[in-house]
Amino acid sequence: MKLRNLFKSFRADESGAVTVDWVVLTAAIVGLGIVVMNTVGGAITGLGDEIVTDMTAMNSGYGNNP
Repeated sequence: MKLRNLFKSFRADESGAVTVDWVVLTAAIVGLGIVVMNTVGGAITGLGDEIVTDMTAMNSGYGNNP
């Protein structure tokens, strides 16, 4: 009878369920972030390169610029 009660209490115990939920939720958020960065990352790099090109072509207004 003790073994049966031990099994029932083990089956009813949910102390680790919340931890498992948080681990799954965190993994999903990290995975979603990676997908978004892979999707948008190339466009961000291209836009940054365009900004650098435009800024290097501008005169600063200081010095002996014509």
